[in-house]
Amino acid sequence: MGLLDSFMFGGGFEILFFLIFALVLCLFIVMIVRGVSQWHRNNNSPRLTVEATVVAKRIDVSHHHHGGETHHMTTSTRYYVTFQVESGDRMEFSVSGREYGLLVEGDTGRLTFQGTRYLGFTQP
Repeated sequence: MGLLDSFMFGGGFEILFFLIFALVLCLFIVMIVRGVSQWHRNNNSPRLTVEATVVAKRIDVSHHHHGGETHHMTTSTRYYVTFQVESGDRMEFSVSGREYGLLVEGDTGRLTFQGTRYLGFTQP
């Protein structure tokens, strides 16, 4: 028996498969815990309304290729707006496509947020 045969049939493959499966499972659990903890922190944060200016906008487009003979592809778009508050601090929030379209760099108004959660922006 060669080295490959020993690895495949001697238990090495099963151990490697288990380790990869455990790693993927751990990463999945870490992602869930981070998401739930961020949601919890946002819910426990006060709702704040501050004077702010829109200083930047950006779009993140992700392409997802699906295998098979059809070569199916989907895309998802996330919209982000960066606000600068009176203290000079900048905060970036994920916003809806509609909000993104309504906001223009240089707009000033009142930004409402809770933790990392964008709640709205009203202009005078």
